[in-house]
Order: sequence, then structure tokens, then C-alpha cells
Amino acid sequence: MRTSVATVCLSGTLAEKLRAASDAGYDGVEIFEQDLVVSPHSPEQIRARGEQLGLSFDLYQPFRDLDGVGEEQFLDNLRRLESKFRIMQRLNVDMILICTNVGTATIDDDEVCASQLRRAGELAAGYGIRLAYEALAWGKYVNTYRHAYRIVELADHPNVGTCLDSFHILSRADDPSGIVDIPAEKIFFVQLADAPRRDMDLLSWSRHHRVFPGEGDFDLVEFLRLLAVAGYDGPVSLEIFNDSFRQADVSRTAVDGLRSLRWLEDQAYRALDTGTGAGSGTDPGSYPVGLAALPEATTPSSYSFVELHTGRLGEITKLLHQLGFVLGGYHRTKEDFQVWVQGDARIVVRDLGPTGSDTAIDSFGVDVKGAERSAARAEKLSAEPLVRQRQDDEAELHGVYTPDGTGIYFCEATEDGVPVWAEEFGLIGEDVRTIDAVTDAHSRITGVDHVGLAQRWHRHDEAALYFTSVLGLQAHAPDAVPSPAGYVHSRVMSAPDGDFSLTLNVAPEGSEQGDFLAASYPEHVTLEVTGIIELARRARRRGLEMLPVPENYYDDLVSRFNLDDETVAELRECNVLYDRDEHGEYLRFYTGTLGTMFFELVERRGDYAGHGVDNTPVRLAAQYRVLRDAARGIPS
Repeated sequence: MRTSVATVCLSGTLAEKLRAASDAGYDGVEIFEQDLVVSPHSPEQIRARGEQLGLSFDLYQPFRDLDGVGEEQFLDNLRRLESKFRIMQRLNVDMILICTNVGTATIDDDEVCASQLRRAGELAAGYGIRLAYEALAWGKYVNTYRHAYRIVELADHPNVGTCLDSFHILSRADDPSGIVDIPAEKIFFVQLADAPRRDMDLLSWSRHHRVFPGEGDFDLVEFLRLLAVAGYDGPVSLEIFNDSFRQADVSRTAVDGLRSLRWLEDQAYRALDTGTGAGSGTDPGSYPVGLAALPEATTPSSYSFVELHTGRLGEITKLLHQLGFVLGGYHRTKEDFQVWVQGDARIVVRDLGPTGSDTAIDSFGVDVKGAERSAARAEKLSAEPLVRQRQDDEAELHGVYTPDGTGIYFCEATEDGVPVWAEEFGLIGEDVRTIDAVTDAHSRITGVDHVGLAQRWHRHDEAALYFTSVLGLQAHAPDAVPSPAGYVHSRVMSAPDGDFSLTLNVAPEGSEQGDFLAASYPEHVTLEVTGIIELARRARRRGLEMLPVPENYYDDLVSRFNLDDETVAELRECNVLYDRDEHGEYLRFYTGTLGTMFFELVERRGDYAGHGVDNTPVRLAAQYRVLRDAARGIPS
């Protein structure tokens, strides 16, 4: 599939946008007129730069308010249009986007519009240029793709076709199935944009809230599938108007966009391969648009390890001991690495020396079937490789960086559950699971439940798409959780079978309370527990400082769940929070924050599968108070 991106999607100068598109791996670009107008480089220089970077210039856009006007106005519009043709020849662009009239149309007559479009096509033919007529969702008289194509049919000129834009079609809740009825040779160009569902006017929605495919609520998989069945054979281009994208790093946004196209291409390929509608039974790769599948996603089954980096080794190892972890060993060649083990929870700690650096989550390993295939898929989705330094006799772990810089290692899942890397720490066979046998088997940590990663507000959609496309996770609807410094938006990403999950947490920026939410919002490792009350008591005897929970919370529990006095007293004694639904119960407590992370301990009873989001405001408020007291020099 040939990929393209409109320069309006990206920040920076036109030269910077071209470089970013080329580096990301696009085949071509749409030149947005304003980007050229404000550029100090001539069309010839821009053309040469595109050729040097290996980019085709697929479309020049937009040309507005051409048709549906009186003759005098139309003649002036032709004059404007011809001047664009001359510029396009200098750029070596042979197609221009003609938007349906929004502002100047006075004649609501398809025959008139078609006649004017035909005359424009005759003018374009003399310059070797084609016109792609696009229905804007807020067009004055023409605002649906079927209506626009009807006018193209009436114009009946080889240089006049239509442009199909997913936003303009799907934002109106229009049925895209009619795409297959349009002759392939008349679909001149395709633009894709996703968007979250919003109850607002179409123009504002379009200009400020478009996102890349897979980051919104539109069914673009079906949209691309229909285009393939229709026989479209041109570029598939991104046209995203988004305030955040225009401010963000140009290279990163370009990569995110291409990842969305490759993921969408894969999903459309698989929909054609397994579907029952139009196009089923045909080899998906045989369609002219050229769809190809990615290596199949192998969704993680569990966490193999979580790796922390710290310049305060004593603090983190003391906390791990208090939670019942046992030192499993030191890495045989990397002396600054050690592993702490309890059940199937393995915490790798890297000692950064006496630097005082904050303890932070650096990376985590996930157990998958087919680690090489997972890494190959990630590479095709433009994930940055993470190379692990190793000796010849050490396990090869294929790794990539997430958008926020956290590392992921793909670990080959084994039948006996022993990690492929464990022997490097001296953990052999059953030692991996039984090294913590000194811990009460009825009150212990059994594994890693999930990891919570903090995201910057304008990169949340990028992160969700990354984990959807690379790991095959499903994005749940985000929750807005109140804290004393503003709302934190939390989103669960989980495997389709629910056995693996992680959370993405986004704190607002620009707040006057930003030192907590914008700069210091902590990440966390959530550990699975059996017998959480006894584990909490044992940890406190060992000196663990728990995050305090206010008395008011426990008073409220009585009214919420009608718990008996003894149960509430136990929960209060151990700073344990409680939740319940129709499937089971969820108990949790938190450690204090070390650097930029903390541990959460959870016990799931019955079939409770959630994350206890109703209790999260209690935790956020408590962490806020601790941080504020520390800033004011108030002892805990």
C-alpha cells in the first residue's frame, strides 16, 4: 500500500516536514498550499528536495469555492485555478483537491456544478493535471460523497474524479458502503482521518480534533476494506487537523502516523481474509491498493520481569525485602544488575551507583509465543529497537522502546514457566519459583498484575495505538479520575482474553499544581497477592511505610458495602482499600513513592477483573498530601 501524509498534519517548516516524512518511511506527501506560501524556497527547490528524499508529491490542496457560482465569479475562479496549475507544474504535482463550495455558492443546481467542473477539467487537461472533487461535510449545497460523485458523473471528463475523505463521510454518520459502486478509475485520491465522537459542529470537530487511524472512534478498517474492494489503486493519505500535532515533535508525529497506516492496512487485510461481505473469498493481497499483512500479533500472557533503575539502591532493596521478596542473585556479567523474586514476580534492579538518581521503571519483559515474530511486527510498526548488550551464551531478548521511552522485551514463553534469562542470575529450574519458600504460602506475592505508565497529555492517543498495534491489546474507555490538582485520565489496555493488562495514566499540564501532576505523577508496579491482610501486617512489622488512608474513607465503606465492623477494622489497620462488584472483590494497598514510582499490592477475590478505579481518588489525594508535606518540610 502506498502511503502519503498531508504536510498540514505536521509541525515545522515545509523542509522539516518533508524530511520527517521521508525519515518515517512514507512514499509521498500532499503539499498543503499554506506550507508552500510561507516557505522561503521556490517550487523548484521544493521539488528537488522531494526528489532527493525519495518522496512523490501526490496532491496539491486545497482549492476552495470553485463551483455553484455565477458566470462572472466562475471565470475569476478559473483564473485563480490556472495560476495554481502553473505552480503545480513547477512542483511536479499532477493532482489538485477541489473542495465543494462552502462560502460563495449561490446556485443549487447539479447540472451547473457539473458543467463548471467539466470546464475546469478541460483547463486542467492542458496542464496534465487531474481534479479530485471532495465533498466537505459542511458544504453549502454538496456535502456527501454520493452527491459529489453524482456531479463528477455528470461532468463526464477524464480529468475529473472524486476524493474520498473518511472524516467528511463518517462524521456525518454516512454509510460508506456506496464506495464500492464508484468506478475505481474515478476515485482519484483517498484521505484518512479518525476522530473521537464529539457532540459539536462539524467544522470545529474537523479542524481541531482529528486523530490518526486507530486513535478515534471511526471504523476505518471497514472504510479501507471497501476501498480495496472498489479497486482503488492510489495512495492512502493522512489528512489530520489537530492542534496538538501542529505543536508536537515533527519526527515523532510522522512515525506515529505511519504506524497507524500500517496497523490499519493489516487490519483491513485480515478483515478481507476472514470476512463474509463484499470482497470475501479473494486474496486480500491481490487488490490494486496493495494491502499487506503484518506478522501476527502474539498478545503477552504475563510479565516476565519488571526492571527498575536506581541511584538509591538501599531504599528499593529495603522495600522489596519488606514486601517479602528474596534476592535471587546477581547477573553473572553485569554486576550492577540483581533480581529479586517472589512467586512469579521478578523485579530486576540496576544499581546506578551513588548518583542519588530517582528509582524509576526502566523496562519490562512480556511472555509471548513467538518473540522473534513479535519483534518483527514491532519493527514494521516503526517501534524503535532496544538492543540488549549480552554475551554469546546469554539469552537474546528482542526489545523495543514505547513512545514514552519505557523498554519492552519480548521473552519466549516456556512450558515450565522458567524465564529464558533466569539462568544468567543463577536461577535454575525450580529455584525460580521456590526461592521465596520462606514466605508464608497463604500470604504472599504471586506475580505482576499490571504496570501503570504515566503519559504526557498530548501523547496518550499515540501510546494507546502503540500498545494496540504492537502488542495486540484492546483499549478500554478512559476514566477521568479527580485529584486535588486536577483530573487524571486513566485507560486500561488489556489482552482480548483479559489475562494481561497495563494502564496508561495521563495528568493535565499547565496546572498551577503541576509539580504533582505534570512533573511528578508516579508510575507503578501492581503485584498480585494472596492473603493481603496478613501480607500487609508482615510488611509493616518489617518497617514498610504504607500510603496512609483517611479515616473518612473507612466510614464511607460501611455505607457503600455494608461491611461488618471486624472487616472494616482489619482494612483500616492495614491501610487496605476495598471494592466489590457482582463478580468478586478487590483489595489493595500502596507503598510510599520512591523516586517516580511506587508499588501497589492487590488481591482479587472471585472473578473481579477491574482495577478499582473508584478508589483511585483516595490514592491520588494521599500522594498529593505526602508530596506537599515534603515540599513544605513537614515530617511524615
